[in-house]
Amino acid sequence: MSNNTSNHGRIPWTQIIGFFLSVGLTFLAVWWGLYTDLARGTIVAIVFVLAFLQAAIQLFMFMHVTEGEGRWQVGKMLSAAFIAIVIVAGSVWVMNSMH
Repeated sequence: MSNNTSNHGRIPWTQIIGFFLSVGLTFLAVWWGLYTDLARGTIVAIVFVLAFLQAAIQLFMFMHVTEGEGRWQVGKMLSAAFIAIVIVAGSVWVMNSMH
């Protein structure tokens, strides 16, 4: 029996492009943080925007966020966003509360 939906032998261009975009955004954030003379708040805002873009790229290119039903997909995205916000806010809170 032959399976016509097999991906063997195909080059995964979506994953390759997503990988290089993610690495490029990481290097761009590091460059902006280390080698520019912008104000600290501006650098933090730029790095957050780049991190958001990188998360979106990874969601769409690696985690197949476009697959699935509409309502169920929205629920998964909202719960994932909530968990990410809690982790980031909790980490910032703990780091700022240390003596």
